[in-house]
Amino acid sequence: MNLFADLRALVVAELTAMTAEGALPQGLDFANVAVEPPRDPAHGDMATNAAMVLAKPAGLAPRAIAEALAARLGADPRIKEASVAGPGFLNLRLSDLVWQDVILSALTEGAGFGRSTLGAGRRVNVEFVSANPTGPMHVGHVRGAVVGDALSNLLAFAGYDVTREYYINDGGAQVDVLARSAYERYREANGLSPEIREGLYPGDYLIPVGEALKARFGDSLLNQPEEAWLAQIREIATELMMAEIRSDLALLGVQMDVYSSEKALYGTGKIEAAIQTLRDHDLIYEGVLEPPKGKTPEDWEPRVQTLFRSTAHGDDVDRPVMKSDGSWTYFAPDIAYHFDKVQRGFDELIDIFGADHGGYVKRMKAAVAALSNARVPLDIKLIQLVKLYKNGEPFKMSKRAGTFVTLRDVVNEAGADVTRFIMLTRKNDVALDFDFAKVLEQSKDNPVFYVQYANARINSVLRKAREAGIDVSDATLAKADLSILTHPAEIDMAQAIAEFPREVEIAAKGNEPHRIAFYLYELASELHGLWNKGNDDVSLRFVQDDKATTQAKIALARATGVVISNGLAILGVKPVEEMR
Repeated sequence: MNLFADLRALVVAELTAMTAEGALPQGLDFANVAVEPPRDPAHGDMATNAAMVLAKPAGLAPRAIAEALAARLGADPRIKEASVAGPGFLNLRLSDLVWQDVILSALTEGAGFGRSTLGAGRRVNVEFVSANPTGPMHVGHVRGAVVGDALSNLLAFAGYDVTREYYINDGGAQVDVLARSAYERYREANGLSPEIREGLYPGDYLIPVGEALKARFGDSLLNQPEEAWLAQIREIATELMMAEIRSDLALLGVQMDVYSSEKALYGTGKIEAAIQTLRDHDLIYEGVLEPPKGKTPEDWEPRVQTLFRSTAHGDDVDRPVMKSDGSWTYFAPDIAYHFDKVQRGFDELIDIFGADHGGYVKRMKAAVAALSNARVPLDIKLIQLVKLYKNGEPFKMSKRAGTFVTLRDVVNEAGADVTRFIMLTRKNDVALDFDFAKVLEQSKDNPVFYVQYANARINSVLRKAREAGIDVSDATLAKADLSILTHPAEIDMAQAIAEFPREVEIAAKGNEPHRIAFYLYELASELHGLWNKGNDDVSLRFVQDDKATTQAKIALARATGVVISNGLAILGVKPVEEMR
């Protein structure tokens, strides 16, 4: 059930009837007609912009349209009052029966409440994390992993066919550095002193890699020239690092559907095919770029390069795809990789990148637009930095990784559920402070505790009722006399529940999973507020002396619990039944 969609359908049906009767001209487009909460709750439960958006194309005064529409809507039993304000705003007050039906829908639909057909089965590829396989994942990867996974959950909940994908950056010079670093740990495993010179990876995480290499090769690679061991150590070390990355992701509750390799693009003709496709569209040419801003003639050497005409698709400058020496730029395999995703038949692509990829957005969007003939949209979400604190002070943990805090460190300290929720309490493009003391404290200021505490309170009510011999199964609660629920505080709770399907669609349309975390906090606030009112007003307590009244009130609590569970599932967080 999506109450907002249902009422919009009612408005459109009445507008269609007005058109058939001649009150409105033929051919009006109702696409921009919306039904949503009014800015000021005092104006009503919902409002529609129908008269305002149709007035000009209809050649009528907006208030005239609004008054005619209000008269028609007022005849529907769901509408308690339809009133016109100002030049043509139409505000609606709904009957209590509507809100009671919302409670019933949550109980009967259960895990399906809030699900949407918005995606209509469209295939979406969400690429996220894609960390270089040169070491364990760090705290920055945590946020990207959570955002990507929660977004994937959200889109699936909204009816999309979602593929989670990890792009292994194993084709660049960094994997050679990994191999050389691992070789030093191999030497160490054979009793020699490792030479961790500048430019190599110093972290202790490569010690097990060195030991694995010793177990496989013994001392046979010692004193061998680099060309004798580089390729095989590079492959083995990459595999071991990817195994650790997969383990780290599992610790956070993230499971990828597809792992794609950059290295697999080389020598297969895939890069050449992607560039040729652009060439066929007259988007590849030989040219010389202007010097970057800030460069002087003394430090800028103009040279002929093979360029992608990315400015034809919204980029600021054209981009090189081949260097003057004939080798590919780093951009070329990325073009080929995205071309592969387009060829796999995805309807939409989403990339979750680190904040340092800001300059990469326009060129990648231009490439996908060109390669798909503008059929496949690409949305790129940049993940801002996470700063770690404890009691307000910068917090440092193990130095196993050398210079950064690992994903495993964070999850071991805070727990996967807390980590995931907190990472979604800010929009992805806003920096986030993660204070280990605050994220674990039991207070209203800690959103994950506040939401989980609401769920625990609901479960405590259910346990108390069962102990009193009252049947509070969902099937029984769905048959409760919900007409008992008329108090404004109870109606407010039902209204908060009704917002969930709408929030799911808004969040899915914008690829913004953090909206679900925000919504759950507001829903929890309503539940705690209702609970606290019960301390002063006995009639608002969930458990009453009368069985029928108790079941009706617990139906409201249980419906709230359904929404909390569904929302937490989108975030990838397990609901708790009691706080300890």
